[in-house]
Amino acid sequence: MGIPVECTHHEVAPSQHEIDLRYQEALVMADFVMFYRLTIKELALREGYYATFMPKPLFGENGSGMHTHQSLFENQRNIFFDAEEKKYHLSPEARYYIGGLFHYIKEICLVLSQWVNSYKRLVPGFEAPVYICWGTRNRSALVRIPEYKPGKEKATRIELRSPDPACNPYLAFAMILAAGLKGIEQKLEPPPPVEKDIFKLSEKERKEMNIECLPGSLEEAIRELEKSQLAKETLGEHVFYSLIANKKVEWDRYRIHVSNYELEKYLPWL
Repeated sequence: MGIPVECTHHEVAPSQHEIDLRYQEALVMADFVMFYRLTIKELALREGYYATFMPKPLFGENGSGMHTHQSLFENQRNIFFDAEEKKYHLSPEARYYIGGLFHYIKEICLVLSQWVNSYKRLVPGFEAPVYICWGTRNRSALVRIPEYKPGKEKATRIELRSPDPACNPYLAFAMILAAGLKGIEQKLEPPPPVEKDIFKLSEKERKEMNIECLPGSLEEAIRELEKSQLAKETLGEHVFYSLIANKKVEWDRYRIHVSNYELEKYLPWL
């Protein structure tokens, strides 16, 4: 179909697979995401299986993320790469881009994680990012910097780990780019990198390191998005207000539902 795949492999959870698509321009990649989701579903059905891009389909297992790698090019030059910066090889623009993501991540979280179920993935202990920090080998961080390899300057990039594969990629990529570019425009410096496993830090240690959390539910994410001038400007007022109205309906339907958990937990003794 003309959609190049870098690699594919089995992931941690049962029946869970990772598919790495080769880098493309943002709009082309959004098209490819839509194509591959539909194609995988159709091929699975043909063989009698069901393929899902639900963020957290199995209780107690790792959820499914859509780790989004990004770099910015000017002609053929990767402006995220800086040969003089020896530790991470990140340019000032790359740092500011990360700073923009951190500054705006709470208010754009709803666009990257759009469903009630998305926030059952974004919990500690299952390799999903919950805490707003960055590092190189730290897979508990929101942003990871893949290790630099000499001669691979064009591959210098940042990996945002919070989006999930059930999001609208057109809206998600637009918001990610808007946040990062605002960071460059406003020269927003990110905090120092964190290489420790954040899940093993105490709440006190995280506070001392000024590590904040992503929204913990769809409702929290809605409240953050409602305050976002950046989202309103990027999505346009029609999409902005329609998305909020749609998600409020979803949250209201979810919160009045009585789950099996409640029946099993409370019915015997309340």
